[in-house]
Amino acid sequence: MAAPPSAYKDRQFLAVIGDEDSVTGLLLAGIGHVTEPPDSQKNFLVCDSKTERSEIERAFTRFTKERKDIGIVLINQHVAEQIRDTVDKFQEAFPAVLEIPSKDHPYDPEKDSVLRRVRRLFGE
Repeated sequence: MAAPPSAYKDRQFLAVIGDEDSVTGLLLAGIGHVTEPPDSQKNFLVCDSKTERSEIERAFTRFTKERKDIGIVLINQHVAEQIRDTVDKFQEAFPAVLEIPSKDHPYDPEKDSVLRRVRRLFGE
């Protein structure tokens, strides 16, 4: 059964959590958005080796649970590994959470939460 239109009708933005190169490329492609003041929330988080797990988890939770204007969350797979338990627990249809590769960390389909769920569905 399809989700009712109310579940997705206002979800018009992408969000990204990733390394500097991935986020910069997506911002240059035009996905950047900042909400109206006074809170002025960005729809992206740049992560590096100094970014704490708690900050990544807060951004993921904000993009998936709090903001109702996000339709897709893109997250570098190596960043998703840092919060794997949180990513795996997220089961909602909207926003869709997609793990993407980065130039320094190749994509591993064995780690992708969506592909693991699909394999379980098909009994693999």
